[in-house]
Amino acid sequence: MASPKTTRRPAPQGDTATEVKVVFLGGLGEIGRNCAAVEIGDRILLIDCGVMFPEPDMLGVDVVIPDFTWLLERKDKIDGVLLTHGHEDHTGAIRYLASHVDLTVYGSAMSCALARPRIEDAHLLRHVTFVEVADNERRRIGPIDVEFLPTSHSVPGAHALVLHTPQGIILHSGDFKIDQTPVDGRRTDLARMGELASTEGIRLLLSDSTNAEEPGWTASESSVGPALKAIFREHPDQRIIVSCFASHLHRMQQIINAAELTGRKVATLGRSMQRNVELGLKLKLLHARPETIVKLETMDKLAPGKVCVISTGSQGEVTSAMTLLAKGSNRFLTLEVNDVVILSAHPIPGNEFGVGRVIDDLHRRGVEVVHSGHHHVHVSGHARRGELSLLMQVTKPEFFIPVHGEFRHMVHHAELAEQMGMAPSNVLVCEDGDVVKLSSTGLALGAPVPAAYTYVDGNVVDVGGAVLHDRRVLADEGVVIVAVSVDLKSKKLLGTPLIEAKGWLHGDEMDQLLARGGAEVTKAVSEALREDGANQALIEKAAKRALGRYVGEKTRKKPMVLPVVLVSS
Repeated sequence: MASPKTTRRPAPQGDTATEVKVVFLGGLGEIGRNCAAVEIGDRILLIDCGVMFPEPDMLGVDVVIPDFTWLLERKDKIDGVLLTHGHEDHTGAIRYLASHVDLTVYGSAMSCALARPRIEDAHLLRHVTFVEVADNERRRIGPIDVEFLPTSHSVPGAHALVLHTPQGIILHSGDFKIDQTPVDGRRTDLARMGELASTEGIRLLLSDSTNAEEPGWTASESSVGPALKAIFREHPDQRIIVSCFASHLHRMQQIINAAELTGRKVATLGRSMQRNVELGLKLKLLHARPETIVKLETMDKLAPGKVCVISTGSQGEVTSAMTLLAKGSNRFLTLEVNDVVILSAHPIPGNEFGVGRVIDDLHRRGVEVVHSGHHHVHVSGHARRGELSLLMQVTKPEFFIPVHGEFRHMVHHAELAEQMGMAPSNVLVCEDGDVVKLSSTGLALGAPVPAAYTYVDGNVVDVGGAVLHDRRVLADEGVVIVAVSVDLKSKKLLGTPLIEAKGWLHGDEMDQLLARGGAEVTKAVSEALREDGANQALIEKAAKRALGRYVGEKTRKKPMVLPVVLVSS
């Protein structure tokens, strides 16, 4: 395959009055932060607006969101946000955008219901209007007709988006798989996609790349049910606690089915799990006998073999219900020896360490742990190469851009498109910040827009790379504080420098080293005081440089050195 950069065509020539721009603000090169804008004239329609969860080196960061600079410069042009589905990596950043601009959000009942709580928690509901759409509904939004086609995914109510634009149809697959036997009977609507391809034609396909490296087909969600039922039957006298994604109602349905089959009551553990089970029952997306769902506190009255608890925390999140259970510090439930814990989820890339730690802690508590490494208790919600090639065969797009995935996923997806017969010049591998222009002459790159990571720490948005750099230095090297008192008039150092270190050495070794370091600071500060125009800034620089150089030479470490200079009056 040609390099992704060489597949990009030159800018189109001629009339571009009706050209359509697609601006990628996130989700291309990472898992999460999914956000794209479709711009026609002076109107903009967003596709998703999600968060990315922090990587291990993003110390103290809660979430990462798209850079909204380009959007906010055009905030009066935004007609709405289209949700492909309700996962946070597609909806979680709406609250941050809504703090700057009023938004209309379109999605299935489930997608809107999952997006709402985060916005409500931020007290921003007055700035967001939710519009629920039905499967196969076609709705005019600004200059675009949008069709919402049903797709199978690991959350109910997922949609592929068909955008009828002046330059033809743009089809965004959303996150999807082709599940022939879905739990809810709601299949990916390949028939409508094929009809569009054979009539109007599809100019541009944007397709989920998450599993583009994986051969074959993703197993049906319904294949997990028999495995769960078998585990429940094999442990008739033990409590069973199952952890899965709180939005995965299809998985919850199969857990409830297994519990009812074996005569167990079901309770929830974790706020989001309780909320989503109640939501699923209300929307009739979950089905249970009236007596099945009970409150957690009633479980103590039941025999272990009559108990099933569905918990959050399948990804090893530090404060999640399952992590606290594993540590013995969950105030609502305590694990007992011989309990069975099923982790019905596979670790998201980057979460492997946290999940492994939870599994270790569970074993220390004497429970039996069942996970996807050795039991069929999880399947992916994303299409593998067989399904991706089928989608391409059905849709027959003129142009193709892989989306949603790390860079290698998108490259493999682009290679698959070429293997399916697409011309390399019609396949573009883009990255965050890229802008593509679809016109009568084809598809081409435009000028890029800002798309850097925006870090959120608590209520502080855009913490900044410099802050993260300082945090990494503090975590890796520690900090040394040196305080000196000087009299600038007499050009004298008053007393001995005071040095304090944290997260570095300790004991006699540190005391001896810092004492010698103090001598180096005394020498450097004394010399600086003798210079013409000596001032506080010059003294701080001299103290920092002297102590940093000395510590580096002696320890090969580079702790953060913070000088404090007190100037006598």
